[in-house]
Amino acid sequence: MHRLAFVALTFFIAAAQTPKVEQLQVKDGVAEKVEYRGRSAIKLTEAPGNTAGQVVAVVKGTSFRNGSIDLWVAGAPSAKAGPAARGFIGVMFHIQADGSHFEKIYVRPTNGRADDQLRRNHSTQYVSSPDWPWERLRKESPGVYESYADMVAGEWMHLRIVVTGTNASLYVGDATQPCLIVHDLKLGEKEGAVALWIEPGTEGYFRNLKITSEAGK
Repeated sequence: MHRLAFVALTFFIAAAQTPKVEQLQVKDGVAEKVEYRGRSAIKLTEAPGNTAGQVVAVVKGTSFRNGSIDLWVAGAPSAKAGPAARGFIGVMFHIQADGSHFEKIYVRPTNGRADDQLRRNHSTQYVSSPDWPWERLRKESPGVYESYADMVAGEWMHLRIVVTGTNASLYVGDATQPCLIVHDLKLGEKEGAVALWIEPGTEGYFRNLKITSEAGK
């Protein structure tokens, strides 16, 4: 299992802002400050020779248990991506000190308006490492940990993840109801770091990240 080692610093996001490159600990990727579609953003791409199967940018100093994670993302397959690329982009949370245990919610932007209903049904996804990859969840509980939401590859979309105990909800865009509800976060009630995430073959952009913890949690 590929592990992520990180050092907690004193930075924590209390108001919506785009993290600076130096506030990210990037593993198997490259983070750059750019302008994208008229917005200041962090661009995340895979590093040459990436064999890890993911790119992770831990937001230094974050410690999140219950509350909400808000951010804007734009993901699309990179120019060198294969036909199976979907522009995978999202957020890891509750990352444990060993780096191999975490929860993750992400989207597959090219599925949002695919001319195939089954692909549309796979637009959003919850997984938990190391024991609950999407393949296992889809096989054992089809349709429970993924769902449809409207999205367009390469365009900005707002994601909001709300976590309470072992429950998590994902809101996409300006929806007032979640498109994905998870009632059994596989790590249980944990506290840990937050990270930006893409899969290799994705060109991902992130901005206006806000992490809000519940009072006393």
